[in-house]
Amino acid sequence: MANVIVIGAQWGDEGKGKVTDLLSRSADVVVRYQGGVNAGHTVVVKDRTFKLHLIPSGILYPETECIIGSGTVIDPQVLIQELDQLKALGISTDNLFISDTAHVTMPYHRLIDKASEERRGNHKIGTTGRGIGPTYADKSERIGIRILDLMDPQAIKQQLHWTVNYKNAILEKLYNLPPLDPEEVISQYLEFAERLRPHVVDCSLKIYDAIQQRRNILFEGAQGTLLDLDHGTYPYVTSSNPVAGGACVGAGVGPTMIDRVIGVAKAYTTRVGEGPFPTELGDKLGELLCDRGAEFGTTTGRRRRCGWFDAVIGRYAVRINGIDCLAITKLDVLDELDEIKVCVAYEIGEKRCQDFPSSARLFSQCRPIYKTLPGWQQSTADCRSLEDLPKQALDYLKFLAELMEVPIALVSIGASRDQTIIVEDPIHGPKRALLDANGTPVASYKAS
Repeated sequence: MANVIVIGAQWGDEGKGKVTDLLSRSADVVVRYQGGVNAGHTVVVKDRTFKLHLIPSGILYPETECIIGSGTVIDPQVLIQELDQLKALGISTDNLFISDTAHVTMPYHRLIDKASEERRGNHKIGTTGRGIGPTYADKSERIGIRILDLMDPQAIKQQLHWTVNYKNAILEKLYNLPPLDPEEVISQYLEFAERLRPHVVDCSLKIYDAIQQRRNILFEGAQGTLLDLDHGTYPYVTSSNPVAGGACVGAGVGPTMIDRVIGVAKAYTTRVGEGPFPTELGDKLGELLCDRGAEFGTTTGRRRRCGWFDAVIGRYAVRINGIDCLAITKLDVLDELDEIKVCVAYEIGEKRCQDFPSSARLFSQCRPIYKTLPGWQQSTADCRSLEDLPKQALDYLKFLAELMEVPIALVSIGASRDQTIIVEDPIHGPKRALLDANGTPVASYKAS
């Protein structure tokens, strides 16, 4: 039995969707624990591509139960669109469950999100404009709408009359936008409620029952460690906690019920939106990585900023999340390069810095210190075992594992399910890297 958390070890977009999809084969239950429709993941199955925002990718396995947890914020309109799209593709959603205590994104959240971002001018955060931040803000202000509120027609009518009029004052007076009609909002969301009602459950209780039955549970987060509200590159972060600790809060389980944390990282680094990015490549090489990696956001279509692998933020992600092993994705994107750089430390002024600085101001001053490795300049797309990989590719993986001080359990060399090298069982394999006589971590991916 294993209860496993999958987290992004960079700024999101690491390929968690594919990794979660692969691990879902061994999972009885998949739980999405935070974020909203600002996140998205793409899964390629044979000749079909699935783009999901709220529904866990485990939905592609008929026997797997999928739960949208309490820590998520749910846009009912988008969720219903996903349900309809999956149905049209012949995918059953009977095993999808929604936490009754998850908060709901409303029309005024989207309007305020976009208007607020525009008003920031040069101080933009890079929000997707999908209303996520304002939804979480209302949750903290204790005026939010929850799924269970939608399930009570009389109560929600009263609540929304007050809330919509309250938000209209902000829309009109602060942002000079036209007001919303409370009756239209109520009517629309009551329709949403009836569509979602069959899926609504007590999320924490359902997960606890699954744990008691010793079922395998996979917890998946959106975004990545460096976008965490408390531990990321604040203020250029999301409004929730993608880190492993957020899984316990967002799913409603105790930390003693978690067995393992798997970190997902690209073989290089990307970032969407604003904020410091020390290893960013603003040249043709950066464009090459973007084009070869198809680095465009699933949710917004925005072009991702690309740069070399950053082991400083990688080590930070290992520490913050308690990562047991790594899944390295998109190794194939580096196939054409004659040399590859890895950031091993930063320079701030005249000082060498090994650790991630908490201050965004200091982080923006960081200059990467690189180690250069030879490239392999041949395709890895058809490799299905470590022995198939070029020696330089293996050396590159070994170097990353040594820097991050955790073993690599999985390597992805393409978008399809079968373009994956499984080094060890990511769920039931060894919990930590082995240590040699000198206390040095020994990566578990060695071909021998």
